[in-house]
Amino acid sequence: MASRPGIRHGDAAPRRNADARLAGKVALVTGASKGIGAGIAREFAAAGASVVVNYASSPADAERVVRDIQDRGASAIAAQGDVSVPADVERLFAKTMDAYGRFDILVNNAGVYYPQPLESVTQQEIDRQLSVNLTGPIRTIQEALKHFGPDGGSIINIGSLDSARAVPGMAVYAATKGAIDALTRVLAAELGPRGIRVNTLAPGGVETEGIHAVGFIGSDAETGMIDRTPLGRIGQPRDLAQVAVFFASDEAAWVTGERLTASGGLRT
Repeated sequence: MASRPGIRHGDAAPRRNADARLAGKVALVTGASKGIGAGIAREFAAAGASVVVNYASSPADAERVVRDIQDRGASAIAAQGDVSVPADVERLFAKTMDAYGRFDILVNNAGVYYPQPLESVTQQEIDRQLSVNLTGPIRTIQEALKHFGPDGGSIINIGSLDSARAVPGMAVYAATKGAIDALTRVLAAELGPRGIRVNTLAPGGVETEGIHAVGFIGSDAETGMIDRTPLGRIGQPRDLAQVAVFFASDEAAWVTGERLTASGGLRT
């Protein structure tokens, strides 16, 4: 299979006045300079939300997402912050409140992974994945609780199909995403009385800059995954983003503590 030239960002571009399900809401999307996070940021803006596009180390990519949103008449700002650093998380929410004066939706999308056999995994890599993929979401939720309004809000944790399937070389990543599934269930029960809904969105294979970087696109592994996917293709960021809009909207007002797999039917 020939390698594609890049991510089809245009599929995720906001469409002016096409949707108002998130009108008046303010959303913070972590790790939103690329991939799934960027797709969610664009789709939230298309649904009427003002969006804080968080990035850790890619300001140019984050500003590009912001320009995409602003060019279509919606509101967005870029905000630097590493979710594994407590002071950064506090600053990220302070910037959100300074810019918009309210906060309604948190998407914990920032994540890292590095496929390798378990015997090759270093303590440094274990700590890196745990701090970003698990401790980071816990910290952002702790800070978010200080800023949700009296009507509550929505937290969407980005999990992974890998938390429910066995993929050699992904032990640490799968463990962090399994923990996210558990975190969602517990916090849904804990925060429900405050009107705060917590759900997990678990992607299957999605074409992002990250999987391009590790050589997955165009490989035999991609071909095999597509062959096992009933819908017969790899996912795109907008496929996940549209589900995220549902979770964040009043259409999902009676939905909390759920893990929704969006994988084109891929299960193993």
